[in-house]
Amino acid sequence: MTNRNPHLVWDWNSTLFHDLDAIIEATNASFALIGLPPMTLERYRELYCVPVPKFYEKVVGRVPDAAEWIRLDQAFQEVYTVHSARCELAVGADELLHAWQREGGTQSLLSLTAHEALMPFVRRFGIEERFVRVDGRVGPPGGGKAEHLVRHLAALERDPADVVLIGDAADDAAAALHVGARVVLYAGGSHARAGLEGVGVPVVDSLAEAVELARTYVR
Repeated sequence: MTNRNPHLVWDWNSTLFHDLDAIIEATNASFALIGLPPMTLERYRELYCVPVPKFYEKVVGRVPDAAEWIRLDQAFQEVYTVHSARCELAVGADELLHAWQREGGTQSLLSLTAHEALMPFVRRFGIEERFVRVDGRVGPPGGGKAEHLVRHLAALERDPADVVLIGDAADDAAAALHVGARVVLYAGGSHARAGLEGVGVPVVDSLAEAVELARTYVR
């Protein structure tokens, strides 16, 4: 048995990047287009799910049609762009990334944010060099993370058994379990802790706890 740290795959939105305020503003802007009242952060964390059209279905009672989805997504992206410019990394995230790298551990970043939108943030915070690979979404929005994770690990040439995904959503857990990787869910992001605990994987209250738990997953 080799005693070594696993490879970490980090989620971005609401995990490393503390953008919940921007997400709520953007979500409510898109809801306003279809006559819905503003949603509170607490309600959002109770209902949010991926793929995002399913989230709209839970709120509205139906899946938006193709044309409607384009309008909703465009409104979301426009408002998110403005508000996310004021958001920062999660508390302690930079130090955790640096420490893992300094110890010789490897890590990568995987996000459903469009790749061309993701990279300016990664560079703004000066963390690009912390990762051996950064993959944002390529193609239309609305999909889940499992296939994205499959491509990510294939590009890294990583055995999923050596990987721990750290994310904030049930979809992160589903993606990791789909490929045979481990997962730790962070309860400070887009989902309420009660919802995450129903997924059946470890849930922690800080990114530092997530890293320490991931450290125990050695082969």
